[in-house]
Amino acid sequence: MFKYLILLIFSISLNANNITIASYNVENFFDLKKDNSEYTEFIPNTKNQWNQRNFNIKLNNLLKVINDIDADIIALQEIENRDLMKLLSSKLPKYTYYSFIKYPDSAVGVGFLSKIEIKNNKNIDVKFTKRLYRPILETTFSNENIEFKVFNNHWPSKAAPESYRIKYAKTLQDRLIQLPKDYDYILLGDFNSNYNEYQTFRNNQKLNNSSSITGINQILNTTYENKFITYDDILNYDKRVHFNLWLDLPTNERFSTKFRRQNNTPDSIILSPALFDTKRVSYIPKSFKVFKADYLYKNNDVIRWEMSGKKYDKIHKGIGFSDHLPIYAKFSIKKEDTNILKKIQVENNTNEINSISDLYKKEKLIEPLTINNVIVIYKDNEKAIIKRQNDRAIYIYQNAQNLKLGHSYNLQINQIYDYYGLKEIKDFVVLDEIKEIANYKDLYLDANSIDILDFKYENEIITNLKGVMKNSKLYVNDNKYIKIYSKDKKLLPKDGDKITILNAQLASYRGNMQIIIHKQSDFKVGF
Repeated sequence: MFKYLILLIFSISLNANNITIASYNVENFFDLKKDNSEYTEFIPNTKNQWNQRNFNIKLNNLLKVINDIDADIIALQEIENRDLMKLLSSKLPKYTYYSFIKYPDSAVGVGFLSKIEIKNNKNIDVKFTKRLYRPILETTFSNENIEFKVFNNHWPSKAAPESYRIKYAKTLQDRLIQLPKDYDYILLGDFNSNYNEYQTFRNNQKLNNSSSITGINQILNTTYENKFITYDDILNYDKRVHFNLWLDLPTNERFSTKFRRQNNTPDSIILSPALFDTKRVSYIPKSFKVFKADYLYKNNDVIRWEMSGKKYDKIHKGIGFSDHLPIYAKFSIKKEDTNILKKIQVENNTNEINSISDLYKKEKLIEPLTINNVIVIYKDNEKAIIKRQNDRAIYIYQNAQNLKLGHSYNLQINQIYDYYGLKEIKDFVVLDEIKEIANYKDLYLDANSIDILDFKYENEIITNLKGVMKNSKLYVNDNKYIKIYSKDKKLLPKDGDKITILNAQLASYRGNMQIIIHKQSDFKVGF
């Protein structure tokens, strides 16, 4: 018995050196008091059915999520008022501390529940002439005499153009540069911006009123020269840059919301360089996660709070949670920790890599890498797909016109790119042409022997897939389908066509797998 007690105490002491910080947009948690600032569907005791029953369901569902995450600090967005934060704290006694802020006439605000002492709070105002949004909540925490700040954000939605979010980013960045460069702080919340917003909104004329500048990327400096700040270089900049933790996850797992089954990342946890210097608080690399309990996420859908009816006549059904999934990360306050980041940098900075698979682990290249014995298994003018024996395939986006189909090469890879989830080689140099490979088609994958919806097969060339076209999707059977895409719409098979894929590219796009048709010979009509 004594032995087990010692082990328990030891375990507790170890865990005490780590803290978990989470963020969760709860999707509109209102009370049952009429304040005239509520959204119409949350005016209590009306035909909308926001009543005691549905309030209790929403409350208990929220308590379950917070309790199951069990973070030391959790930032919440879309909370109506301080009384609700007090209620949550009383129902969850392990959260001794709480804070909250909103503008008086605003519908919702932001707050923290915390097991860790809150030293003080500061309101960072961001106001507009014609619209009212939310302030940024700056909260200072103290754990074992180590102080750090967390900034809780809820930026304007995409009903507003990017200039609104830029104002938030500039206001926040102006505050951050007032802090010592080695100060530990975390930016989190609902930024209403994808981690790669500069890519996703560029062609959206409604949003892009800022010459393709975004708040989350170019103002907060999570990118530099259109490349992400990564582990490899976070400590190397004189300017105030930041690391977005979405980069810790495989591309297909980067989502906290789903819209039309596409991945979106409005919620983020963004870190200061100081969280990688191991002086005080340190991020634990690869600890960032999306909380996807079965009751929150099922069958590729986020289980949100359900309402029926039209926009201005919604009725609460008393089912569901939120349209956002919580996100969280772990941090260490052990001063004796060795710098894990340096180990990662050493591993990542080797000039020669062993496999194409290694390229998929990188967001960008700090310096050129060499990869040997790659075989060109597909060509379409200046585009190509290369692969190695017993390895993955990868797409060369451009300038591949001089590569020969069925030939092997040693290549210097200068830069890679992530296009809406699809990994690409953006720049390369041929070091050596080795030989012609007569049986290069042996590297094609038989579609009947793999799961074509598995992301590990992106950029592979598949063959022998049969199905029927319907609404730009290839139905393999009644329950399984995959989207067929072509830049040239004239190449697409017609609805009702029975087709056979002969040699076409599997690709991923915003969290979904698809087949890309580059040329007519990629498929035939008929089985």
